[in-house]
Amino acid sequence: MIKASNLKKEYGNLEVLKGVDFAVSQSEIVSIVGASGAGKTTLLQILGTLDSPSNSSDSELQINGEDILQLKDKKLARFRNEHIGFIFQFHQLLPEFTALENVCIPAFIKKTPRKDAENKAKELLDLLGLKDRYDHKPSELSGGEQQRVAVARALINNPSIVFADEPSGNLDSESADTLHQLFFKLRDELGQTFVIVTHNEELADMADRKLTMVDGLIVS
Repeated sequence: MIKASNLKKEYGNLEVLKGVDFAVSQSEIVSIVGASGAGKTTLLQILGTLDSPSNSSDSELQINGEDILQLKDKKLARFRNEHIGFIFQFHQLLPEFTALENVCIPAFIKKTPRKDAENKAKELLDLLGLKDRYDHKPSELSGGEQQRVAVARALINNPSIVFADEPSGNLDSESADTLHQLFFKLRDELGQTFVIVTHNEELADMADRKLTMVDGLIVS
């Protein structure tokens, strides 16, 4: 599913990633933990194609057999839209759109017909317990509901892999636990692969594998 080797990232004289090797199998849930500043989010952004390593010429990143570092901007954007989903700590929903519209946006970018996109969005919102929230805007939803809308948005294009960066960091404990259980339900029912950066030890320990980052490297 994902194979990465020798990923480095530098900002000026600051080495954030120091040659990270990483691999994940299909339908696996992997958690990444570590202190703030260890490089977790930077690694997630590179794996998720939102950023690129500083040493692209002597590093490797393959997703579903595709050589990501060789893709030009337009093809990379298409690959990201079709194969990758993102869940962030702050849901990043667009306030002027309803829950249904927010979920549909990646599908519209993919040029999915409106009726098909809306039917898929409703199916996901129903699965996530939001059947009565289609027409509610983010300001009319609780924090947990907003995050579940963000999860539906991440899944609308049936991505091979979902990257989550502190997905429950902004939720109360009950909403966080519900979200954590949801990831495993989605993996079991839809076959999604998850890579999750988290400070939540309970979530980290639930994963199939728990990796620890220290000073720009994966140490376990």
